[in-house]
Amino acid sequence: MTGDDAGVPGGTADGVPGRAGDGVSVGVVDGVASVVLDRPHARNGLDLAMCLGLRAAFERLDSAADVRVVLLRANGPVFCAGADLKERVGRDEAWVRRRRQASFAAYEAIERCSKPVVALVQGPVVGSGGEIAMSCDFVVASTAATFRFPEPHLGTVGATQRLQRVIGRARAKELLFTDRVMSAEEAHRVGLVARLVAPHELADAGVAVAAAIAAAPPLALALTKQAVDLGAETDLDRGIRIEMAAIERNLADGGWRAGVARFSGAGDDVRNDDVRNDAGGTAAPGTGGSTAHGTGDDADSSLGDDADSDSDGSADNGPENSGTTT
Repeated sequence: MTGDDAGVPGGTADGVPGRAGDGVSVGVVDGVASVVLDRPHARNGLDLAMCLGLRAAFERLDSAADVRVVLLRANGPVFCAGADLKERVGRDEAWVRRRRQASFAAYEAIERCSKPVVALVQGPVVGSGGEIAMSCDFVVASTAATFRFPEPHLGTVGATQRLQRVIGRARAKELLFTDRVMSAEEAHRVGLVARLVAPHELADAGVAVAAAIAAAPPLALALTKQAVDLGAETDLDRGIRIEMAAIERNLADGGWRAGVARFSGAGDDVRNDDVRNDAGGTAAPGTGGSTAHGTGDDADSSLGDDADSDSDGSADNGPENSGTTT
């Protein structure tokens, strides 16, 4: 089944199916889309069908006018145990290469989605699972989450690009070289996780974060995301020019006037959600909010999965595997 095949009936939004492909479920309620890694029997190990499903889902969500924010989560106690290596048995190098490219394309689709994308992470996150999470705009994690990037220890290469951009080169090398399990608390300290919550609070935290994001005008959000991502790839001077271009586009739209009118008419204590309700009528364009970090994730992606990959858990060891199946 390809990412374009709808395998399970479900609610739709602007052509977004209830299932984007094997192992990926999609739902939209009140402007909030949920993309679910849905292979709990395989510890959400990333396989080719899942790569295709993720890419298809995010390409559709990018152009869905009624979607304001996307939550990416997983079904089961494991967020993602990495690549499902079982699908590679008997395959040649050319197939594995194409499989890796498919995972890179999936990460890029997540990253380029013009809508804000938030990862809700629980349990072990290994290899490609980390790539998926880092492709999102930010991560909200359970305190029970763990992170591991064992690619070199599996005799492969991966997680060499996104990881260093998120936590720094030296820290990335230390994790990759040692195959050490990083706790959620440490991940929060080094910037991989934006917010930590108790395990039983993760779902509610996701709802609250989505509501807060959806409160802002969609065009302003899309332009803000694009400006931050493009600015991260250049110097401050060029970054300011990027922001000015975003400001000009926002001014041309005219929706900003409603916010100004509301503030000036209601006083200093006006609520942000009031502004949003007035100014939020313009649908966010498919601006490709973020630019892909390139082969970096790719590089790490399937390997990452590999890292802890297969659903058989042969590479799993240590606390990050608690709650996983073998």
